[in-house]
Amino acid sequence: MNKKELLKKFGKNVKIERIKKDLTQEKFAEILGVSANYLACVENGRQNMSLGKILELANALETNIENLLKFS
Repeated sequence: MNKKELLKKFGKNVKIERIKKDLTQEKFAEILGVSANYLACVENGRQNMSLGKILELANALETNIENLLKFS
């Protein structure tokens, strides 16, 4: 797996968890304190996130960080 594939899979996991919580990108971006454009880039695999921000994202989604980092 290369970096591009990793970011796409991570973004897909974020989107799945966000949709499970019935949150729009705009609402979830507001909760995280980021722009909707930034969140869209994360979900589309075009934006890398720090581990700290990934943890914040997992906490905001009330999910385990492992669910976001599962790539099988």
